[in-house]
Amino acid sequence: MQRALRTAQLARFEDLQVTDLLEEFDYGMYEGLTTQQIHEKNSTWELFKDGCPGGESPDEVYTRARRFIDLAIQHKGTRALAFAHGHIIRAIAVAWINASITLATNLQLDVAALNIVRDGDHGRVIALWNET
Repeated sequence: MQRALRTAQLARFEDLQVTDLLEEFDYGMYEGLTTQQIHEKNSTWELFKDGCPGGESPDEVYTRARRFIDLAIQHKGTRALAFAHGHIIRAIAVAWINASITLATNLQLDVAALNIVRDGDHGRVIALWNET
């Protein structure tokens, strides 16, 4: 959270609202391990399918993403800008378009990428993804 807040400050955004809804996935027993290390213990593990033992499930993260969306759209006609970590941003994107949380696996997201979700002519859309 500190890195996301610092990034927003460096980008000269002020009047920031910090919310725990944008915290990264709770990895529980997998905290601090790389994907490769996790796969050594469980070769079929997938974050957005299996979650993390002792941490969050994909459904819990999806619910948190939906709660963030509800917070962000409270003020109709205004824009919200979020600085956060990759996994929760991917969860927000799929929640925005009402897709399954498992789809988040298929969204590549690089560091410091710009993403835009918006209401389109035919409902919610991902207008821009992974722009670096």
